[in-house]
Amino acid sequence: MMNLDIKSLYLEELTEELKGHGEPAYRAKQVFQWLHNKLALSYDHMTNLPKALREKLQDIYPLISLKEVTSLHSKTDETVKYLFRLQDDRVIESVLMKYHHGNSVCISSQVGCKMGCKFCASTIGGKERDLLPSEMLDQVYRIQSLSGERVSNVVVMGTGEPFDNYDNLIRFLRLLTDPMGLNISARNLTVSTCGIPDRIREFAKEGMPITLALSLHAPNDEIRSQLMPVARQYNIDDVLDACNYYYEMTGRRITFEYSMVAGINDDENHAKELASRIKGMNCHVNLIPVNPIKEREFRQSDSRNIQEFKKILEKYRINVTIRREMGADIDAACGQLRKSYIDNLAYRS
Repeated sequence: MMNLDIKSLYLEELTEELKGHGEPAYRAKQVFQWLHNKLALSYDHMTNLPKALREKLQDIYPLISLKEVTSLHSKTDETVKYLFRLQDDRVIESVLMKYHHGNSVCISSQVGCKMGCKFCASTIGGKERDLLPSEMLDQVYRIQSLSGERVSNVVVMGTGEPFDNYDNLIRFLRLLTDPMGLNISARNLTVSTCGIPDRIREFAKEGMPITLALSLHAPNDEIRSQLMPVARQYNIDDVLDACNYYYEMTGRRITFEYSMVAGINDDENHAKELASRIKGMNCHVNLIPVNPIKEREFRQSDSRNIQEFKKILEKYRINVTIRREMGADIDAACGQLRKSYIDNLAYRS
């Protein structure tokens, strides 16, 4: 098959492909390991393959590899934000964050996003296309190669709604956890969603102990629909019911992401309403001081409000943390670097 995306194939599929070209099964294992363990950027690097086979593979299965456009290194912590160019010249962004427990990479799942969340730069301009499994994988692979350090945790929390690219997401996750690849534990993976109940339930049946993070951001439908257009289609009770189902099926505690927006969702009554809605769930609330973006009028809640909000949730015995702001000096919030790059190109033209 011409132009088949070989980096997106499971080992079994790759074995069948190469078998069709008269190659033994062990060759497929060698190629798979070069792609997903040794992180080869080209067939030329696959030195234990015959030259004739390497040339054949290049002709039939051109490799998809991301090109680094630029990177920004934080002066306040060790966060690095990367802008990568795809084969079709579109650009995506990914972030490397270093913690005491290991290196975490935040990847994008789409070019742009159609969800329209009002506080997110990723949605400005809408969705252009889904990312292939190989393009999601290569964000992790390129960052590990560029940093020279092992990636131990991956969060699908960058640009895009992962469940709007469901089949490619599942393939990406299974390849990332393959023992012959990087073999990252499924327990070290997090998938963040705006909340599509049917997809959450389907994801629960995949048999992978992955952490589900729900972008909640409000205690009720009225406020949530102001911030997140997707909430007009899926009400909060249905979304939370799907989260409960996910916990029942996987045993994995749910994370609720809650961006604190001054005057919108951050007062005492909001905290109490949120607490009453999620009390008793096996969950963790991650309070996020919203990142201001110039296209929106939203302001970040002040630290006093955030601390008081946290205390109220804790009174209801809800696990809660305040997300440490990382890479604030390099526009590390989702979508900001990509948008700045695109705006600069438009300005120059």
